[in-house]
Amino acid sequence: MLKQTLTFQSAVSLSLKDRQLVIKPAGDDTAITRPIEDIGVVVVENQMVRFTVPVLNALAENNVAVVFCDATAMPRSILMSLDGNSTLQEIHRAQIEAGEPAKKRAWKQIIESKIKNQSLLLESLGLCGSPLRSLLAGVKSGDPDNREGRAARIYWSQIFGPDFRRERNGVPPNGLLNYGYAILRAAVIRALVGSGLYPAFGIFHRNRYNAFPLADDIMEPYRPMVDAIVYDLYSKGCLMLGKEEKMTLQRVLVCDVAMGEVTRPLQVALSMTTASLAKYYKGDTDKLQLPVLK
Repeated sequence: MLKQTLTFQSAVSLSLKDRQLVIKPAGDDTAITRPIEDIGVVVVENQMVRFTVPVLNALAENNVAVVFCDATAMPRSILMSLDGNSTLQEIHRAQIEAGEPAKKRAWKQIIESKIKNQSLLLESLGLCGSPLRSLLAGVKSGDPDNREGRAARIYWSQIFGPDFRRERNGVPPNGLLNYGYAILRAAVIRALVGSGLYPAFGIFHRNRYNAFPLADDIMEPYRPMVDAIVYDLYSKGCLMLGKEEKMTLQRVLVCDVAMGEVTRPLQVALSMTTASLAKYYKGDTDKLQLPVLK
């Protein structure tokens, strides 16, 4: 079942009653309820949103990704369950014991999927994806010659022009990309925890200040799905991140992607990818289930 994404841009109080999320706007006695089990992501933008501890525990228990934004309404932190799967110890041990060759083979598959989706997006926009397909054909285990980076330079130059630089604090549409990736990252973390994987144990990304490097690994093939939405917004003249742009970007979680011969909403595809990674770590498969841009 597809899970809902709830965004709170005004002051509300959130509490729990009969396994329902109770939403009360500030200064208003009326209440709206939502079943906790129907929620996948909660985005808290307003700084005056209030929670009770039971509702936070219920959200964590149901593996809901709760994203907290800063004063500029950009995602800053996330509430993550520590017990999202009944086989945590077994899978965590497999993650820890995974050797470098296995990680490099997994990273090769991830980068191949990312470059393929970038080329598909360019071609769908009437741009040239053939240089990326040439790079894709030669990706080696661990991507030692950084074909990912070489593909990125070609990709960004084509999709947003030769002067565009992908930088967190860069010119538009970097702000739109930042927000879309943050929403995607939260959904990836949720899927990882649901599959019993610990997001702190990365495959390729390693940064002592990054609590979720595995999420940054797994989201790579899904980034072009965000890029497609940003391209559409940018081509329509949307340069700044407003309410409508945020709602549009959040819909990336329900966009269709191909998984093998079937089509799935992105949030379902993420669970398939993370479940395949858990099997990969345990030695039950040598292939990750990765998305193909529709």
